[in-house]
Amino acid sequence: MKHWIAPSLLAADFSRLGDEVRQVMEAGADLIHFDVMDNHYVPNLTVGPLVLESLRRAGIDCIMDVHLMVKPVDRLIGDFLAAGADIISVHPESTEHLHRTLTSIREGGASPGIVFNPATPITVLDEVIDLVDLVLVMSVNPGFGGQSFIESSLTKLAAARDRIDASGRPIRLEIDGGIKVGNIRRAADAGADTFVAGSAIFGSGDYAGTIAALRSALE
Repeated sequence: MKHWIAPSLLAADFSRLGDEVRQVMEAGADLIHFDVMDNHYVPNLTVGPLVLESLRRAGIDCIMDVHLMVKPVDRLIGDFLAAGADIISVHPESTEHLHRTLTSIREGGASPGIVFNPATPITVLDEVIDLVDLVLVMSVNPGFGGQSFIESSLTKLAAARDRIDASGRPIRLEIDGGIKVGNIRRAADAGADTFVAGSAIFGSGDYAGTIAALRSALE
């Protein structure tokens, strides 16, 4: 699969969010990673479906990759589907019935994804791999931007890649947390094809230059 670069909205300047999204897409990003935190499942509070809806109303039509760090999660899925999410990813710990939750995302017209925290066993994927279009491996503990990369996530990436390849399905393998020019190649070598980068891009002051440098490291 083609490598995708996904700037994380968490690191953007929220006082001019629409312009930030347009600028990173014009700079060469492939999609936007839309971080949703509820101050319950994770110790932070970010944005909800109204923000996504407002970006859509402003004419932003890029792929929106919504990562729901909320619990319980099912109540919000319909709201994000209505707001214009293209991909919705959930944590196994956020729902009592993961199969039902993933099925509801697909039935609502979006691509379902599953998210693995650093301590979540990858074996959960074996039970639902036929239901997902994206697997997200967290290389930090979710809840905050700007954290350091957890090296053991590379082993989890490789284990996820083995399962995806064995399934024969075109499932994307995404990594999120501490991704930058210096480690993106190692993440790709472990099997990732989609790379979330927040501070590395939005904090750089040169979106096009940073995205180009990330792509160069991948090549």
